[in-house]
Amino acid sequence: MIQRGSGVAVWWQIVQTMEKDIADKRYKAGERLPSEADLAGRFGVNRHTIRRAVSELEKRGLVRVEQGRGIFLQDYAVRYSLGKRTRFSENLRSQQLDGSMQVLHSEELSASGRVAEALGLAPGEPVLLVETLGEADGQPILHSSHYYPARRFPGLADALAETGSVTTALRLQGVSDYERVESLITARLPEEKVARLLLLPRTQPILQVEGVNVDGEGRRIEFCVTRFAGDAVQLMVNDH
Repeated sequence: MIQRGSGVAVWWQIVQTMEKDIADKRYKAGERLPSEADLAGRFGVNRHTIRRAVSELEKRGLVRVEQGRGIFLQDYAVRYSLGKRTRFSENLRSQQLDGSMQVLHSEELSASGRVAEALGLAPGEPVLLVETLGEADGQPILHSSHYYPARRFPGLADALAETGSVTTALRLQGVSDYERVESLITARLPEEKVARLLLLPRTQPILQVEGVNVDGEGRRIEFCVTRFAGDAVQLMVNDH
């Protein structure tokens, strides 16, 4: 299991192995993990090495260490990757979670302020707003407001409602692929509507991500504001 002399530090190999255990659902959310002594026996290392690995897992938000009680798996339901290819279904499928997206509302609006700027539109141009609710294993984890240039995507709202997938709906509208060029992350208290949809108290912070997606030719096709349930999702930013 642990390969010494491989050029990869032993503690880092332990981190990778335990990350896989967590992704494979070997432990349940909130469950106490094996003790330092048990982990040292499993990996054939000393406790100092285990402590270093556990410290790294704690920094990543995967576990918490409670003095005198042990190591516990954090209650995060999803590790959500933000990168050039930010995909709701792929994020959940990679963690063996059953994901679903529901269209709550759609309407055509006049572009203004942040929406017009993000999509590169002149103020007053029509935009399509589609609100969605994303769930993982039946638990609501995100609420999104998607904005698209309405003239370019006249049938997008229906395609989204029918497929439950942004990627598939855009493909039906002629966009074979797209990528994220901007993600702005902030923490804030939820509005009443968002708190109700995500089953959260209004006193519990959410993570809000404003994202801009472009097509293969670099044209801006989507501005999305996604609000994540802070206790259910851990955001992971990468460059791919």
